Amino acid sequence: MNVTSGGSNPGNAVNPIAVQAMTEVGIDIESFVPQPFTRDDVTVADVVITMGCGDTCPIFPGKRYEDWVLEDPAGKPIDVVREIRDEIERRVETLYRSLVTS
Repeated sequence: MNVTSGGSNPGNAVNPIAVQAMTEVGIDIESFVPQPFTRDDVTVADVVITMGCGDTCPIFPGKRYEDWVLEDPAGKPIDVVREIRDEIERRVETLYRSLVTS
């Protein structure tokens, strides 16, 4: 399984509070650079997860899309970012189970 992350309008740097929250669970994203979604990303994807990008996300017929409504972690304290992180983890685990059992 290959996972790609991107945004419709990514910032210039990864949120330092998000870096801290991910480090707490053993995931180092400090050197990551925000990337925009590309048409190629969506073309090769089996599932596209959006988080409120609306009309700016490329839509391709025949692709499975899920829009996960989540609070934006920008400017939020670490305890809120942890809750967002944990909710994303739950949703990813549920998605993964649905993919391996179908």
